[in-house]
Amino acid sequence: MANGKKNGNTALGFLQRLGKSLMLPVAVLPMAAIFMGIGNWILKGDSANFFGLLFSTVGNAAINNMSVLFCLGVGIGMSKDGHGSVAVASLVSWFVVRGLLNSDLAATILGELSPAQGAAYGATDNALIGILCGLTASFSYNKFKDIQLPAAVAFFGGKRFVSIVSMGLSALLGFALLFVWPACFDGIMNFARVVANTGPFGAFIFGFFNRLLIPIGLHHALNAVVLFDGSGIGDAIRYWTGDLLYNAQGQQITGMFTTGFLAIPFFGLPAAALAMYLRAKPERKKAVMGLFISGALSSFLTGITEPLEFSFMFLSPVLFVIHALLSAFATFAFALTPIRAGVGAAPGFIEFIFGTSAPGAQSPWLLIAFGPIVGVVYFFVFYYVIKRLNLKTPGREDDIGADELGFALKNNDFTAAAKTILDGLGGAANIKVLDNCVTRLRIELNDSQKCDDPRIKSAGVLAIMHPTRDSVQIVVGTQVQFVADAMKQLMNA
Repeated sequence: MANGKKNGNTALGFLQRLGKSLMLPVAVLPMAAIFMGIGNWILKGDSANFFGLLFSTVGNAAINNMSVLFCLGVGIGMSKDGHGSVAVASLVSWFVVRGLLNSDLAATILGELSPAQGAAYGATDNALIGILCGLTASFSYNKFKDIQLPAAVAFFGGKRFVSIVSMGLSALLGFALLFVWPACFDGIMNFARVVANTGPFGAFIFGFFNRLLIPIGLHHALNAVVLFDGSGIGDAIRYWTGDLLYNAQGQQITGMFTTGFLAIPFFGLPAAALAMYLRAKPERKKAVMGLFISGALSSFLTGITEPLEFSFMFLSPVLFVIHALLSAFATFAFALTPIRAGVGAAPGFIEFIFGTSAPGAQSPWLLIAFGPIVGVVYFFVFYYVIKRLNLKTPGREDDIGADELGFALKNNDFTAAAKTILDGLGGAANIKVLDNCVTRLRIELNDSQKCDDPRIKSAGVLAIMHPTRDSVQIVVGTQVQFVADAMKQLMNA
């Protein structure tokens, strides 16, 4: 039973790191969408305008190369310290795998290809291939970055050896994919067809799982298939490029998976924040007001919803599932309408404005007219359920300790705090994985016996937790990123 729990924690940790790694390439998409939005807005008035073409080309450069971005993001994000050599190894892996996955080589080995097989080998420039290459490179780096070779070939040792290993493993990966990729591609296409062909019901599935997968970060993987991947949907890419999809009745499919989903950060979550604030204990409303205001603004303007969602998803999992269902119903409801709106990645109002000039836009401003209905539903559902089930949302926690999101280190000497924490953890050599979330350092240790909790507490942190035997979570507050960066610098010194 203990081994099963440990394996489960290991798998969860891997998925969390993967989800965070996918944020690296996705983070560039909002700016790409803004460039494309400006370009499309200019080109609508003059299809040969130099500045319009310039802005559109810049935006397209990122969106049309998502597979490379995913490869680099996953490779760097899944490596232990994000050293530059893993980026080289990631590109090497991508070049090798893409080079092997071609119809000419497949035909030489397998004989004449069917149309479906030909289509599969012609669709390898996608996010999934990029993710696999990034994982191959990060594995190579984590395992072989410190290898020492005999003196005669010592030049190729250490981090230089990583790209060599990555090339070899990628050759094996590419050769294996040569046989299994058509089946994988067919499975992805079938999923895409189910989601696309079921219309609003497919939008419901997307809306539900897009939220439900947030705790482990794999909603980005779902987005990679539905929004950015060459799976046949490509909702975000087609919305901007004009290569639109339609169903048998002539209704535009492109934009169906993002239109109603935009109503969540615009209206749903800000309304939920208001409900949670009103349900907070009177003596704690002032303490949580800043959290809800900043979270609501972040959600509305940029589409970054995690600050609000993380504030209650672990305190009240039931409420988070309700949130996922409300998101699904909103996506479903707008999919029934002819309204089509979309963004590149972050579903915020800033991107939405520029997106109204995209080729796939169809009466997008009606979303603003009908979106407040989603906000009203969110408010009353949250307001009622929180009280009815006595859920522990921010400001309603048991009065033990301070609120993590309101806590901050009194001393802003982050290097000193990082050194104290590092000493308390048994030094850099005892740290297997160092990561952080919104308020906590998340650490996996080689030897938990070396962990000195009182020493760590002396750095001024709020709390220390040991979820598993070899893992430690240290509550630092909203300044956690600065402390994590300082620790990484000390570990690499």
